[in-house]
Amino acid sequence: MAEENKNITPEEEYEPDLMTLEDEDGNEVTFEVIDALDHKGVHYLAVVEYVEDESQLDEDAQLVILSVGEDENGEYLDVVEDDETLIEVSKLFEQRLSENFDIE
Repeated sequence: MAEENKNITPEEEYEPDLMTLEDEDGNEVTFEVIDALDHKGVHYLAVVEYVEDESQLDEDAQLVILSVGEDENGEYLDVVEDDETLIEVSKLFEQRLSENFDIE
């Protein structure tokens, strides 16, 4: 049996890791997870608001850092509110993501 030659470009293989969250006003917002790391025993996600059409990409997209916690109901996501922790984790993500993204 002959093998099919699949010419798949990296763009075609890429499937974004998406999550839909509810904001303070009850609106659903879809985010793309662009990186994750563990720091001082806590798992963090770096996410940006997802746009399906690349022509709508905002060059000034804001990186949102979320911590992953767990309670009796399972895992949950929370915004990092502690300034010191936010700065530490932001620097770690900046170092990791600067290879692939133009970060200011």
